[in-house]
Amino acid sequence: MFDQAVFPVQNEQQFQELARRIDAAFAVNRADLFLSSVARKKLRVRQFEEILQLGLLGADSPELYKALPISDQSLIREKYLARIEKVPNDLRQRFLKLYAYY
Repeated sequence: MFDQAVFPVQNEQQFQELARRIDAAFAVNRADLFLSSVARKKLRVRQFEEILQLGLLGADSPELYKALPISDQSLIREKYLARIEKVPNDLRQRFLKLYAYY
């Protein structure tokens, strides 16, 4: 079985801010709004950097992300990718094009 390596977060404050924004975007009452905004921009849900660049996780999210060291960027990207897999199936079916691999 694969065990993910554990790296300590170096910039805790900015990391936690981005993590909070990811959690807020996928909250039960907001996930459909976030996924709708991703669809309007014609992106796939796994295009994390593009979603950041367009400010879908907050206007200053690109700056927060770029200020993180590479290891923290990797951890926050991993958190985002893990979070999108926890979206309920009914929403995933509704936004199937966002989740599809082409």
